[in-house]
Amino acid sequence: MKNIGNIIKTLQNIMRKDPGVSGDAQRIEQLGWMISLKILDDKDKEIELLYDKYVSPMPKKLQWRYWAADDEGMTGDELKEFIDGKLIPQLKNLDVSSGNKRALIIREIFDGTNNYMKNGTIIRQVLNELNQIDFNSSEDRHVFGDIYETILRDLQSAGNYGEFYTPRALTEFITEMINPRLGEKVLDPACGTGGFLTGGHRKYTQTRCKRR
Repeated sequence: MKNIGNIIKTLQNIMRKDPGVSGDAQRIEQLGWMISLKILDDKDKEIELLYDKYVSPMPKKLQWRYWAADDEGMTGDELKEFIDGKLIPQLKNLDVSSGNKRALIIREIFDGTNNYMKNGTIIRQVLNELNQIDFNSSEDRHVFGDIYETILRDLQSAGNYGEFYTPRALTEFITEMINPRLGEKVLDPACGTGGFLTGGHRKYTQTRCKRR
């Protein structure tokens, strides 16, 4: 498992150099849409291997693999202009007339999204750090929640925001005590980073493996 603390510390240190990002609240939002695009592209790659006829709702030139995945790819003013002038505007207005659920999710994510970062070179450094994460890997899958929770913990300790999260150890303990079974539904109306939902899914998976 990758050292989440080191990844977060590196991301925070990189983003602090950018004059457009003010505080951890904006860092969370900035990382949110970036990681969402990485997750979507990783999942697209997985589905493409399973289904030959699958076509991603994400326009080809806006897919992570075409503009962000190359560590020595687009950077500087070119990268910033691409994000501000093409990526975000086009995803905010993504065609959802077909009713494709993935397209609807993408458009909803970017409906209120902003790029706070002003330095394209620093943006490239953030992208390169995120490229270390493979969201198709079972070990890396929950990194997004861990990143959010760690930054949120920093916000709480600083007393800046009244947001709270349930520690991972506690969600695991409660899930173990509730012991959700296959066929049952898990409801977490204030799910935040989805700790209880993730715990329930893990419990289902463990139960299925034992049955096999």
